[in-house]
Amino acid sequence: MLRFRSLGSGSTGNATLVEATSGDRVTRLLVDCGFALRHLDTRLAAAGLAAADIDAVFITHEHGDHIGCARALSRRERIPVWMSEGTWLATGGHDYEGRLHLARDGIDIEVGDLCIQPFTVPHDAREPLQLRCTDGARHLGVLTDLGHATPHVLARLMGLDALLLEFNHDSDLLAGSAYPPFLKQRVGGNYGHLSNSAAAAIARAVHHGGLRHLLAAHLSEQNNRPDIVRDAMAVALGASADEMLTATAAEGSPWLDL
Repeated sequence: MLRFRSLGSGSTGNATLVEATSGDRVTRLLVDCGFALRHLDTRLAAAGLAAADIDAVFITHEHGDHIGCARALSRRERIPVWMSEGTWLATGGHDYEGRLHLARDGIDIEVGDLCIQPFTVPHDAREPLQLRCTDGARHLGVLTDLGHATPHVLARLMGLDALLLEFNHDSDLLAGSAYPPFLKQRVGGNYGHLSNSAAAAIARAVHHGGLRHLLAAHLSEQNNRPDIVRDAMAVALGASADEMLTATAAEGSPWLDL
């Protein structure tokens, strides 16, 4: 069985739990840990877990709301960490005491009963990677922090059972916000973050009858609203807005089973 849960998603921090169960064996992957260590512990406890229950950490890129306490967590719990070489170098090439593993686009990573399949995305980081995760039967996509969807990105999202997808900003709200011009350009650019319309287009492109869950994530607290996002998701999937799910910065999401 495969399931996932956001521990919190937004500009203040991002972390996603992915869990695969096979008989009595459970494999848990933490995708990003963009919080202070004590805050991560609190969020894990709300999910019924402790940091010691995590088998591996995957860091998508070096921005603080994603890498957060990765090094401290790895040191305290002796947990292996995967990230791209570019991400590692961008954070100073720190020593992880032998627990650092370098990830690359197209090279699968085996962690217990999970297969992690990283792929490159266009974002203003040194070597950002996003993920497709599978237990061999079900497939989950984790896609945050990109400016636009390339053919390569869309190819990696086909045939999913669930997708956690960035719906960062409403273009009109961003344009009318108090952000300075350079920041508006960065957020709305091809290497920034997905607008609601861009994210909805991705959802529409990869939607199929077997897609059980679409979870909107990384919503801007200044330039977006959950009701706008749910409406955009509903139009993309031909469903009711009341059925659409969004992860919050404070609480993330409940567990979603595949």
